[in-house]
Amino acid sequence: MMDCKKALTETNGDFEAAIDLLRKKGQKVAANRSDRDAKEGKVIAKTNGTRGILISLNCETDFVAINEDFGKTADAMAAIALEKAPADHDALLALPYEGMTISEKVLEMVGRIGEKIQLSKYEQISAAKVVAYNHPGNKLACIVGFNKEISDEVAKNVAMQVAAMAPVAVDKNDVDTTTLERELDIAREQVRAEGKPEEMVEKIAQGKLNKFYKESTLLNQEFIKDAKKTIRQYLQDSDKELTVTGFKRIVLG
Repeated sequence: MMDCKKALTETNGDFEAAIDLLRKKGQKVAANRSDRDAKEGKVIAKTNGTRGILISLNCETDFVAINEDFGKTADAMAAIALEKAPADHDALLALPYEGMTISEKVLEMVGRIGEKIQLSKYEQISAAKVVAYNHPGNKLACIVGFNKEISDEVAKNVAMQVAAMAPVAVDKNDVDTTTLERELDIAREQVRAEGKPEEMVEKIAQGKLNKFYKESTLLNQEFIKDAKKTIRQYLQDSDKELTVTGFKRIVLG
């Protein structure tokens, strides 16, 4: 309130000019806090059934993150992202929000709250069926796409698997080349450190890569609720043709 009063005084009672002044102050605060860490906040997942989005609205302290207004703003921005389907992060920031853009709203929050605020991440997927999972506390969320309709129970269980086990890809063939090479390099060095003959290094490294696939690709992971099954087997128990087409996962920190 004191900031508002001061802004009105400085602008001789011009309400619109006072708003502009406060927004400029927000820009200045944002610049001053650019080197601060914003590792708290809210992660929100939403879906309309065939499209899902994830956003992360970040702040510096948990005190701000648990504020009701902060949570409502994060939810509203997620709703805009779901409705307007922006192509990327920059397009999302440029969308309108209560008479300003989302980017300007973030700057306004910086000036009002006094912390570094960032809409740091935006992800989206489309599929025949998309489910959203928000972990209690909204520090972790994910969206998962399936190739066809799926029961609520199976969908939730697979989404919880993604949230809990943080796979890097859907299946073996979906792991990017950079990740594969990194894992192989690590495996080779581990084998050499164990003193194995050089002619055995590549074979053993490939064996370690298979372990990586089992631990880090969704369809090959052990189902967290039944370790006797992989996620692929769990899905096929429900429907032989059912599979995951993609997923996105965001966690604070």
